[in-house]
Amino acid sequence: MRHRVLERQGGATRFPRLVLFDLDGTLLDSAPDMLATVNALRTERGEAAMVLEELRPHVSKGSRAMLAAAFARDTDAQREAMVAPFLARYEAELALHGHLFDGIEELLAAIEADGARWGIVTNKPEYLARLLLPLLGWQTRCAILIGGDTLPQRKPHPLPLLHAAQALGIAPEDCVYVGDDERDIIAARAAGMPSVVALWGYRLPDDAPERWGGDVMLESPRDLLDTAAWPSHSPA
Repeated sequence: MRHRVLERQGGATRFPRLVLFDLDGTLLDSAPDMLATVNALRTERGEAAMVLEELRPHVSKGSRAMLAAAFARDTDAQREAMVAPFLARYEAELALHGHLFDGIEELLAAIEADGARWGIVTNKPEYLARLLLPLLGWQTRCAILIGGDTLPQRKPHPLPLLHAAQALGIAPEDCVYVGDDERDIIAARAAGMPSVVALWGYRLPDDAPERWGGDVMLESPRDLLDTAAWPSHSPA
């Protein structure tokens, strides 16, 4: 695969016409918020607090995965009953402890300055993702937001990515999706969308991102400031 400066009407651009991002573990280091949520629930049950290193690898897998890590001795049914309390508590902790990954604000500003657009496709419930936007100052900057319950399907199904591209009138091959979980890359490949594996995000010890089939793997958001870092499906 060759890298190139992508073209748009009116001249060259450093960035794809539309960059779609996963949220947790890609744009936002929300693990501290999740830890506060889990520990509030553990405290209610008289259990000792978890430490960040125990929970962090599970964050991109979703609420059920985090509850499984936090309450491993509970049954599946018991943990399922905790999903709603978990989400309610997390809403109270939104953006209180977490922060953007280093380089994300610089990257988003560069995309905007270039005349390109960016959006979010996440498996987080849409209402929670939308509550985050004004807290991060993104309510007028994010071109589109698709949550895990916005559509009948969620990642790894390609529908959320295809819908985001279609809604903004951009072909999937002219977009790039950036995510830190295998589901992100599966969805991008199924959508015919170039992908970037965000190695700065959350991974379990047995995850093997080199096997996910992403077009590019990068260690830092700042790596995407380099034109040559972007994947392209243009012919050799």
